[in-house]
Amino acid sequence: MKTKLLTPLILITTFFFTFFTSAQDRIIHGVVTTFDSIPLIDAEVQVRSTKQTVLTDTLGMFSVAVNPGDRLKVSATGFFNQKVKLEEKTKFAAVNLKLKPGDKNREYAIGYGHVSDRDKLNALATLNSNDLDFSQYSNIYDLIKGRFAGVQVVNGEIIIRGINSINSSSAALIIVDGVPVDGSALNSIPPIQVKSINVIKDGSSAIYGSRGANGVVLIETKRGND
Repeated sequence: MKTKLLTPLILITTFFFTFFTSAQDRIIHGVVTTFDSIPLIDAEVQVRSTKQTVLTDTLGMFSVAVNPGDRLKVSATGFFNQKVKLEEKTKFAAVNLKLKPGDKNREYAIGYGHVSDRDKLNALATLNSNDLDFSQYSNIYDLIKGRFAGVQVVNGEIIIRGINSINSSSAALIIVDGVPVDGSALNSIPPIQVKSINVIKDGSSAIYGSRGANGVVLIETKRGND
C-alpha cells in the first residue's frame, strides 16, 4: 500500500522539479551599446521575474538565466533605461541605450566607467527635441548646419569631415530610424517630426563599413506615442 502511495508522489515531485529546473535553463546572451557601436561597461541588466542583476563586461556583453515570457531592464547612469521583451526564440539581445541630453550626463557616462574611451564619446554630437524646438527650422539641413559645429551642407550633401577629394563623395552616411537613406530623403522629413539627431565624427563610424568613412548622421523620428 505504501509503495502505491509513494509512486505517484515521486512522479509529481519529479514533474515539478523538472518543470522549474527547465524553466531556468534558458540562457540569454546579449550586448549593451550606445550610439549603435560603443560598448557600455558595467551597465545593469536585471531579469524581471527573478530580479537577478548582472553587469556587462568590458565589451558590453552579458549572460542571464530567464523564464518564459521574461523581460530585461537595462540601465546605466547618464542613459535612459530600456526594457527588453524576450520572445520565445530570442537567444541574443542587442540593446542600444540612449544617452540623456546634456554635458552632465556625458560626464556621468565617462565618470562611472560605462564608456572607457573619452575621446570616442566626445567625438559624438547629439541633439534632442527636448533640448531644442526643432520646429523653428524650415528643414533638417538648416537644423544640422546650424547646431553641429564643423558640419557643412554642400550641394545637398552633409559634410562632417571636410571635402576629401574632388573625384569621390565626401558626404556622410545618413540613417533614418535604422535605415540608410539618400540625402534627398531629408527633404521629405519636417524638423518637427524629428526626435533626435546624432552625428558620429570619428572612427566609431567604422561599424558602418566603408559607407561610414565620411561620418554618420543618425536621425530618429517621432512615433505615435512620442
